[in-house]
Amino acid sequence: MKPKYFFFLWLPVFFFLSGFCALVYQIVWMRLAYASFGITTPVLSVVLSVFMTGLALGSWAGGKLGNYLVRQRPSHALFAYGISEILIGCGAFGVPLGFHWGNLALLTLGPTDSASYLFFSAAAILVSLFPWCFCMGMTLPLAMASLRQNPEISKNSFSFLYLANTMGALAGVATVSVALIELRGFNGTLAITAGLNFSIGLAALILALGRVTFQPTGLMPNNPAPLFNRSMGAGRLLLILFATGFASMALEVVWTRAYTGILRTQVYSFASLLFTYLLGTVIGAAFYRRDLRRGMDLPFRNLLDSVPVALLLPVVLNDTRIHDSIAGVLVSLMPLSIVLGYLTPKLTDQLSGGDPQKAGRAYAVNILGCILGPLAASYLILPFLGSKTAMILIAIVFIGLVIFFPTIDSDAKRKFPSTSVLLALALAVIGWTWTVSYEEKLSLYFPRTKTFRDYSATVVAGAKNGLELLFVNGISMTTLTPLPKIMAHLPLVFLTHPPQSVLDICFGMGTTYRSLMSWGTDTTAVDLNPGVFRAFSFFYPDGESLVRDPRTHWVVDDGRRFLERTQQKFDVITIDPPPPVEAAGSSLLYSVEFYRLAKSRLREGGILQQWFPSTEPKTLGAVTRSLTLSFAYVRAYLSIEGSGYHFIASDSPLTVPSDQALLSRMSSNARKDLLELFPPKFSPMDVFHFQWNREVDPRFLLGANPGITLLDDKPYNEYYLLRDLIPSWFR
Repeated sequence: MKPKYFFFLWLPVFFFLSGFCALVYQIVWMRLAYASFGITTPVLSVVLSVFMTGLALGSWAGGKLGNYLVRQRPSHALFAYGISEILIGCGAFGVPLGFHWGNLALLTLGPTDSASYLFFSAAAILVSLFPWCFCMGMTLPLAMASLRQNPEISKNSFSFLYLANTMGALAGVATVSVALIELRGFNGTLAITAGLNFSIGLAALILALGRVTFQPTGLMPNNPAPLFNRSMGAGRLLLILFATGFASMALEVVWTRAYTGILRTQVYSFASLLFTYLLGTVIGAAFYRRDLRRGMDLPFRNLLDSVPVALLLPVVLNDTRIHDSIAGVLVSLMPLSIVLGYLTPKLTDQLSGGDPQKAGRAYAVNILGCILGPLAASYLILPFLGSKTAMILIAIVFIGLVIFFPTIDSDAKRKFPSTSVLLALALAVIGWTWTVSYEEKLSLYFPRTKTFRDYSATVVAGAKNGLELLFVNGISMTTLTPLPKIMAHLPLVFLTHPPQSVLDICFGMGTTYRSLMSWGTDTTAVDLNPGVFRAFSFFYPDGESLVRDPRTHWVVDDGRRFLERTQQKFDVITIDPPPPVEAAGSSLLYSVEFYRLAKSRLREGGILQQWFPSTEPKTLGAVTRSLTLSFAYVRAYLSIEGSGYHFIASDSPLTVPSDQALLSRMSSNARKDLLELFPPKFSPMDVFHFQWNREVDPRFLLGANPGITLLDDKPYNEYYLLRDLIPSWFR
């Protein structure tokens, strides 16, 4: 094969597919980590940090190794690249095993916010992920080393490969979110992706073993001259690379919290955000490659000046009084993505001049910023500041960076402050004083509000004219209604023995927990967000006394992981997953595996209550089938409000109690609590007779397709786009 075909066809194809695979792995591995270690912010932060650390160190090591190998023989670098791709494919099978073993080893530790759990779960994730991410990081500098046989390409080879890799990542986000997981599940998706990695690696090995004609090593300078102005110094450019990586990843965390109320919590919401960011990056990198061919790429100072302006556009453009559209939010994020997509490869090209070692170092510095950005946003910025303030703060830091480097392209004096800096300052003032974020909108709508911020979420409790609502990251979770009371009292009246201990998974306002406490039993409540526990007293004046009750046990943890690690048995487990039914990660509280786990934590004769909001029939059928496959007895009741279902499940027969048995089982406190939100004329028998009359045969809810079941590997409720678009495929 002639070298030009290798240069202009094979490596771009390899890197397109490699970028595709990397994004698929990132999405699937993140979800598998949630299943093993809990759907918590610390788990998200650790997975991202380990992923990025592996890329950074792999990039640095790959640069050194690439330079060494290419001096021996050019084909050696390509051979090493092929080996790296094959090893990455092995990670498709190694990571799930590592997570499984790590989870088993950690079950004896405390809740997810305990120091011991945080430390050892981070260690388990590190051991499981790092080797494969390290191999991913090595691929780019090794491929750059292979390209050094052609000086015309090699001096800007980073951007050449970066563009192909980012385009592949863009395709990966779209494909895995829209089709792969829905059609093949997580394990099937990993198997397909591993096959792509193996194919890339084998093709590279074949090319390296004699199919490509390489030019002599004398044409490959060991230390190509840097292309940037020496008066600047590499250190300053590396600092800018670090800052852009830090800002981009920190803002992904901030954007997620700021715009969840608009984008919602479905998997497609995060996918659209990531797709938008990558699309902007591809556009920016493509513009840079085009300008590079024309010999007229944009000056550094113009690009750097535009960063704080682009940072502040989402703050100003997404005023909640102007619009609340998903398209509007995504469009506002594009300018920053485009600018960084242009700036990052330009900086790396200029710093490296095609030298893999220098490129590896530069890219590692950029990724280091990507590691620290999410950690700083989650633990240092958002717990103390609102999302709008966080975005303005990051922009102000960049304004300072622009001021500190006023002569980035030359030693000539420039007029300062620049128009871009003045515009950025104006946008910051407008954003701070005039625009209204979702948190501020809630404060304006509800005369009485209280905000609770922490590493996991922003929780807002609001009250107006008797209406009380709980919001988590802008999503309305629940309001004061009799439904959560039924979630507690319904399973308890079915019990044929006095309850000793009960468990409430997903705390919400605390209505279900408070009703469980009215039975005078030991009550454990589990929720991911510390803020919802702190908001409890806002809704209930007796909250402080209940908190001090020795029967109360509040646990900040993922509900599923709590069940895996506890050895305690419960008479009743009641579950009310956060809305909507399609929320990302919610299938872990609806799957067959979860119900069987919950069953193992019930005492003999114990009962599980599952609240399920009304939704499309197939998802309702999938959840019903998961329950009927897991429990011997299942009863379903349409709610007293006419929407949603209470499922009651047990391995012991479920017999509707007589009026006499019902009254004998309920204490006066329990009866008072049940009737608290009903009209005064209602009695407990009135409420339960009404509920008994709304029973629905679970067989009616199952649907006609017995193959529709909700499993950990196939989260039927979360991935639904294809079956909505092409229903004939899923009959």
